Amino acid sequence: MKTVDFLGIPIHNLSMDETLSLAKNAILQRKQVLHTVVNAAKIVGMRQKRDLAQSVKMANIINADGMAVVWASRLLGNPLKERVAGIDLMNNLVEMAFINKFKIFFFGAEESVVNKVTEVFAQKYSPEIIGGFRNGYYNLDEEKKIAEEIANTECHILFVAMSSPKKENFLYNYRNILGRIPFIMGVGGSFDVVSGKTKRAPLWMQSGGLEWLYRIYQEPGRMWKRYLVTNTIFIFLVFKQWLKGIAGKN
Repeated sequence: MKTVDFLGIPIHNLSMDETLSLAKNAILQRKQVLHTVVNAAKIVGMRQKRDLAQSVKMANIINADGMAVVWASRLLGNPLKERVAGIDLMNNLVEMAFINKFKIFFFGAEESVVNKVTEVFAQKYSPEIIGGFRNGYYNLDEEKKIAEEIANTECHILFVAMSSPKKENFLYNYRNILGRIPFIMGVGGSFDVVSGKTKRAPLWMQSGGLEWLYRIYQEPGRMWKRYLVTNTIFIFLVFKQWLKGIAGKN
């Protein structure tokens, strides 16, 4: 798979359809694929947290989740094909699971949220796709046991709905234990959206790269500082790399 070097991060230059095809092949061949996505906030976080950077870079597939990353890749002269949003990939994988009789384990979020997610997908498709579920609240010393319990279900797909870097580190640290599950993926706050706890930005905001602004609108107290800081740092990093490229051509 061709990768684009984006600020030192090897992002796979894949479309949504190509990503889904790789996921399906991994499941059919029972070959483990660890998937992750990056956006502006995570890219900034990777520069500050070594464990997060290691976990992301060791993934088998790294997609660009944010439009800001896609636009910046074009500015830097190494364009990515398209955005592959984590929540859209998750929804497409659930549909694929229904068509191909795959089973999914849903791990993360609050108990009421993960319960609602499985209900929504069971009603939309079939209860047969639900291979198991568990909330994302536990003590650190329980992690290994939880990973073993998930692995023993021998589901085809695992979704982990936690914040960064918790989900990336969990998937990386227990990738060997989870080896019997072919496709494993962190999905961040996607369970909250599917359950109806939070709303996703309108399509025009998604295509305009303004989902971060919609999140601030929904949770101003928690999100405004995070996005103000991370977006500013991201713009600085991209601009610095752009100037470096211009200088190299002269």
